[in-house]
Amino acid sequence: MTDHQQTDAGHGPSARDTVRLAVVIGALGVVFGDIGTSPIYTLQTVFSPEDPHPVPVSDSNVFGVVSVIFWSVMIIVTVTYILLAMRADNDGEGGIMALITQVRRYGAQPGRRAAVVLASVGIFGASLFFGDSMITPAISVLSAVEGLKVVEPSLGDYVVPITAVIIIVLFLVQRRGTEAVGRVFGPVMIAWFAVIGVCGITGIVEHPGILKALSPTYAIGFLAGHFHIAFFALAAIVLSVTGAEALYADMGHFGRRAITRGWLFLVLPACTLSYMGQGALILKDAANIRSPFFLLVPDWGRLPLVLLATAATVIASQAVITGAYSVASQAAQLGYLPRLRIQHTSATTIGQIYVPWINWLLLVSVLTLIFAFRSSAALAYAFGMAVTGTITIMTLLFFYVAHYRWNIPKWLIFAGAIPLLAVDLLFVAANLTKLAHGAWLPLLIAITAFTIMTTWQRGREVVTTEREDSEGPLREFVAQLRSGELVAREVPGTAIFLNRGSRTAPLALRANVEHNQVRHAHVVILSIETEPVPRVADDQRAFVDDLGYGDDGITYVTAKFGYMETPDVPAALATLDPEETEGHIDLDNASYFLSKIELRAGEADTMAPWRKHLFIATSHITADAAEFFNLPRDRTVIIGAHIEV
Repeated sequence: MTDHQQTDAGHGPSARDTVRLAVVIGALGVVFGDIGTSPIYTLQTVFSPEDPHPVPVSDSNVFGVVSVIFWSVMIIVTVTYILLAMRADNDGEGGIMALITQVRRYGAQPGRRAAVVLASVGIFGASLFFGDSMITPAISVLSAVEGLKVVEPSLGDYVVPITAVIIIVLFLVQRRGTEAVGRVFGPVMIAWFAVIGVCGITGIVEHPGILKALSPTYAIGFLAGHFHIAFFALAAIVLSVTGAEALYADMGHFGRRAITRGWLFLVLPACTLSYMGQGALILKDAANIRSPFFLLVPDWGRLPLVLLATAATVIASQAVITGAYSVASQAAQLGYLPRLRIQHTSATTIGQIYVPWINWLLLVSVLTLIFAFRSSAALAYAFGMAVTGTITIMTLLFFYVAHYRWNIPKWLIFAGAIPLLAVDLLFVAANLTKLAHGAWLPLLIAITAFTIMTTWQRGREVVTTEREDSEGPLREFVAQLRSGELVAREVPGTAIFLNRGSRTAPLALRANVEHNQVRHAHVVILSIETEPVPRVADDQRAFVDDLGYGDDGITYVTAKFGYMETPDVPAALATLDPEETEGHIDLDNASYFLSKIELRAGEADTMAPWRKHLFIATSHITADAAEFFNLPRDRTVIIGAHIEV
């Protein structure tokens, strides 16, 4: 839609307003599922007797906890994410990977070693997100199905099996994509927020004094006057901000304005009312701490609420699963993971992808967590560590980017960063006290993912160096062809060789000439570059550089793709102007040549032996190159080579 599109005078809202409303509804269905279902388990976990550091139930503690929850949401979600982080987009895209690309961009400038360190810290934050994407489906769906125990205590034994079945079905339908089911996500979540808001109001009506908890004095009083209790409570209170990263990560799909409006006008008020209502219910009867969320409604409404909560938590899980696909895809494009097989599930919506390998990894991980922990309360301690770590790292990266991107003075950066990081680090410290009770899990997942990604990045550097030595300089290779030093019979047709850059000769081209003594009349050496932007415009997709070879029949082409795109080589070549290539590229009949590398652990001191074996093992999940680059199978030739790392 464009700005000049107008409504008919006096005939209701404009089409543009309708589109904006549709985007807001879409955002409500995808972005806020995780944070919007936090009221199910947050207060229950804070006062849970299963907690190794339980918060005693008293009027002052209830007021203090509810106040800390409200102000934590305001500081972390509204201020850190909505007001600040979402302004640091990367060509419209958000999320921790978008920040990492910006940090790397500024780190390329001399004298900024901090950027290199921060980029590594950012990768650890992305690794924590993988832990988050495993824990969120487990704890969210478990917490909703646990409502059955409130409806009928005898159903408690069925909670884990029912949750497992829901999770299995959820992951099995991922290959179909979220476009069709996404149409109902928004209305379901609108119904969800309306219901939890109304339920909260019913609790507040019975004890309106709970509204005093909106004053920050209660939060400060609880933290300062009862720090020995409040500090440990923070490990559970942080559950109220789970899903904050999704607001930023999904900005590219819905835009900052739609997410901001959805948060301020519906999600924040509904969640606040729910927390207030639950607090009022606990003040009325301390026994209600067993499930304050579901006990807010009368007996007849609890089963429908369980069903609605289950639908909402499935939506929350869907959002974080899709986020894991996106992070993995971006990490692969930026060189931190192998090339992964990616399926686009929507012909119209960019970013709706399905990554089979990640899908099955998540399914096994989530089921393992469900059967190992068996309750949302037990999983809560693991959940908090992943959330606080990601938020802290995101805040750190944001202020670095803000300083160099907008030239904000350092004193102003420190003035904003210190109080926000202090809050984040306080939550991290509180969650570290739960290490023995489950907080070790996301750290283990993150350390494992971080090790794999950094090892893959280092291994790629080693392979690239070895490969360049094997390939030899491209100019020298062409000179040998021209002088006759390399003898090759010319055959008709076009051959397209995928290469890593313009400096070296493709291994497949060298093998074709040296071993087969054959070269095609028209040779295209295609280099694919991943730009630090989400997407590249078609008019900037590909360009030709003759590299000074004149009429040797060799054309050098560079194709550029964004880190959120899956490279489509034939489509990129089709954007070239025929005059640039002098009509030499016959895409309909061209043959494509790929170099397949077989890795072996060598004696060179390039990496620790265990990292060499990890790198080689990780390479086995690399997607088929012909499929990844969308090459025609019947015209693709693969030539192998060995490289030691």
